[in-house]
Amino acid sequence: MTGDSEDPNDDEQYHVELADGDIEGPVLLPGDPDRVEIIADCWDEYRERASHREYRTLAGTYDDEPLAVTSTGIGSPSAAIAVEELARIGAESFIRVGSCGAIQEEASVGDLVITTAAVRQEGTSDEYVREDYPAAAADEVVTALVTAAERLGHDYHLGITCSTDSFYAGQSRPGFEGFRAAGAEERIEGLQEAGVLNFEMEASAILTLSSLYGLRAGAVCTVYANRVTGEFRTEGQRKAAETASLAAALLSKMDKRKAEAGVDHWHAGLSLSE
Repeated sequence: MTGDSEDPNDDEQYHVELADGDIEGPVLLPGDPDRVEIIADCWDEYRERASHREYRTLAGTYDDEPLAVTSTGIGSPSAAIAVEELARIGAESFIRVGSCGAIQEEASVGDLVITTAAVRQEGTSDEYVREDYPAAAADEVVTALVTAAERLGHDYHLGITCSTDSFYAGQSRPGFEGFRAAGAEERIEGLQEAGVLNFEMEASAILTLSSLYGLRAGAVCTVYANRVTGEFRTEGQRKAAETASLAAALLSKMDKRKAEAGVDHWHAGLSLSE
């Protein structure tokens, strides 16, 4: 039994330094704190709400719908903290917005990958639930992201992501002085044969926690590297920012349409006007 020497969940959240009422609407989750402004520059307006450690938060509106963006840093441990604390102040929808490495030839540098589910090759989600629990994206978030990408005219690929705990060994890259992790080649080849599209480091934890807590989440990443063709270019991050921002606004409009129709779930019989 432990004492009550500290409760980090009272009032302002311990890491993100946000409280009830500070944000509204879906929350976009990039890793890099510098990326939050790139995302928010797509919006109608925004203002900074908090900045602490790797967690920087801006809140604003896009297409007259409220939304927010919080950076999570690199990896699933810090991303899980963000989901935990943002959920505690009322966030119900999350969209991971990032960059990734494609492991299928057709996903070109600059394209988007919209995640439908993720391989849990990270340890954070294992501390929440058994390893065979699926990391699945919410169908409404996937629908909103696909609709946004189509409206914006961005090339995208829909499928399964692999989330890892390391950028080098976990993604079958050579480490310092050419170090190769045991089974690295077999690991990436097995994922490619299974049709997995890309590597990144946060999606599976975000999706798993959101499912466990009855929230909804998805992910969209710009391809920076293609491991098949050998290309690497840091371009196209604004595509993911635009797509996620429009998707967040669409989610809010979908919720309003569901309420008008008296239904709990989005379905093909409902419609969204431009």
